[in-house]
Amino acid sequence: MPKNYYLLILLLFAAFTTHAQKTVDAKGEPVIINRDTLFKFYTGQGLFDAKERAGIVTKRIEALVERIDFNPDSLTLKNDTSVSVISYNSQIILAVNNKDATFSELNRPQLAASYLDILKKKLGNYFTSNNSKQVIINILEAVAVIVLLIALIWALNKGTRWAKLKILRSWESRMDKLAAQGAPVMYAKRLLPLITGLLRIVRFILIIILIYLALPVLFFIFPASKPIAVQLLSYVVNPFKKILLALLHYIPNLLTIAVIYIVTRYIVKLIKFIANEIAQGAITINSFYPEWAMPTYNIIRVLLYAFMFVVIFPYLPGSDSKIFQGVTVFLGILFSLGSSSAIANMVSGIVLTYMRPYKIGDRIKVGEATGDVVEKNLLVTRLRTIKNEDITIPNATILSGHTTNYTTVAKTMGLILNTTVTIGYDVPWQTVHNLLITAAEATDGVSSEPKPFVLQTALNDFNVSYQVNAYTALSNQMAGVYSRLHQNIQDKFNEAGVEIMSPHYTALRDGNHIQIPENYVPEGYTKPGFKVDGE
Repeated sequence: MPKNYYLLILLLFAAFTTHAQKTVDAKGEPVIINRDTLFKFYTGQGLFDAKERAGIVTKRIEALVERIDFNPDSLTLKNDTSVSVISYNSQIILAVNNKDATFSELNRPQLAASYLDILKKKLGNYFTSNNSKQVIINILEAVAVIVLLIALIWALNKGTRWAKLKILRSWESRMDKLAAQGAPVMYAKRLLPLITGLLRIVRFILIIILIYLALPVLFFIFPASKPIAVQLLSYVVNPFKKILLALLHYIPNLLTIAVIYIVTRYIVKLIKFIANEIAQGAITINSFYPEWAMPTYNIIRVLLYAFMFVVIFPYLPGSDSKIFQGVTVFLGILFSLGSSSAIANMVSGIVLTYMRPYKIGDRIKVGEATGDVVEKNLLVTRLRTIKNEDITIPNATILSGHTTNYTTVAKTMGLILNTTVTIGYDVPWQTVHNLLITAAEATDGVSSEPKPFVLQTALNDFNVSYQVNAYTALSNQMAGVYSRLHQNIQDKFNEAGVEIMSPHYTALRDGNHIQIPENYVPEGYTKPGFKVDGE
């Protein structure tokens, strides 16, 4: 049999098979939305036959129209070399291939364009259905929403009034108790209008929120106003969505910040432990005094936290923003200009810490102020005088002036207390020395060793200045020791019948009574008369 005969038979078989297949698929599988057939698929695609393909596309369209933000005009068509794709916001709805076009008089792009036009019209009509039954349902739903809103606002007003009455009763009860205890209640009464005003503001804000949330629900009920509902919801949802996404994206940076903070915190704890051990004397370091331990720890702690902030700064939200950087620079300038004196005092405090001119409990003199050191920090030093007056002195003032410390060597070498008396030339200096030393040795608080000594500091016109010097370890009781020393000097000189006429007394003594207390005047003493020498 000739070859052409076999070829003819094959062609006839192929044509018969194709015609049979078309006859089978001629009925097609419809895509039905809201009981309306949009179009039919006559052939399968990929692993799915025509029926399965129609079912998948139907489900996609149904899910699409149920979305609250669906807009038919956002459907788009993209033609490729072998397929045309209809999508909605990058979500594929259906694809049209070349085989679909064989069941139509249109080519593939034209067929796909007709499908897109059908979807836009039909789905648009889906939302603009004006049948009376649907309109009645929509109106009833809107009325239900309005009634629910009114009920919520009524309940909110009732709850607010109940809370206001509760607050008023509680407030009046508390005012009565305060008044019974004698406490001033006028200030508390002035606060009550502020609290009730805040309650009214909160009520008003909650009503606004309820109304705003009810509006999208109302607009969504009616198809024509659905875009307005979507827009209103976007004003609330989008900010929260951005915040949640920002928090989610910030989690890695937050973990990094947490790790840096935890590491720094434990390093600071370790340094604090070492500083405490040094301060208590458990650990000793050559040329490092125990009182330096805690100030040094504070300095290191500040430096570590400052370094931690520098490392953390790039991970802070908005750190790369020009506004954030501008505000940071502005705050830095304000801090620099407004805290120049504070910075000077802090630097002076650090210098004084390591100079060690005084410590807590020392009796010192700064300028005209004398007292015991009760507090020292980076900014100021506080003294308490013998009159229980607290004097606050900036550290910069102390550093720029001179400071006298009475306690530094009082326990070891002894603090020398000195006072001066003037005695006439008629009294032998040996007698004055003995009387002053005896008075010093009899004073409570004066050390027996080293022994007191006397210095003759001046030969004046009518008298001699004698300075008695006595050692004491009680630097914080200087005023009391001085007082007792002066008392003993008076007693010893009066017992010896020696007058203390300081600073001057007239050279004419004839006819005047001796200047000592009556109980020290010897028995039989008579006031001398005037001596007159004549030729």
